[in-house]
Amino acid sequence: MAEKLIATNREARFEYSLFDTYEAGIELKGCEVKSLREGSASIKESFARVDKGEVYLYNMHIPPYEYANINQPDPKRIRKLLLKKGEINKLSAQTSQRGFTIIPTKVYFKKGFAKVEIALAKGKKVFDKREVMKKRETEREIRRSLRKKV
Repeated sequence: MAEKLIATNREARFEYSLFDTYEAGIELKGCEVKSLREGSASIKESFARVDKGEVYLYNMHIPPYEYANINQPDPKRIRKLLLKKGEINKLSAQTSQRGFTIIPTKVYFKKGFAKVEIALAKGKKVFDKREVMKKRETEREIRRSLRKKV
């Protein structure tokens, strides 16, 4: 069964250097699942933290489901991520180091369950971002020149 991609954080690779990635389940309420199945979610400003042996996802926006009842959860509520204890311990140890954070890179459905891919990341400096932009531009020019020759 294939994965159904819901949201990606495209800026993450530009803003951060990504190291380890983990697949985590999300603890959701009923109407949030239906809203995700419609393909609407935003993880652009979201991040995760380890707190008291649990991992929580902050600022993930899941809009209210249109056909649900009145009692809908807050669209930007804190959601618990479901990881193994060993993974949580690794993340906790690595994020305690200066400069490291946990950010979600994509949200998808796998075998009917909502999953989040989180990555251990370290913020890039301005000169690193400029370097990436220069590299991308040179690759683009090379591809253009190769197309013109053919």
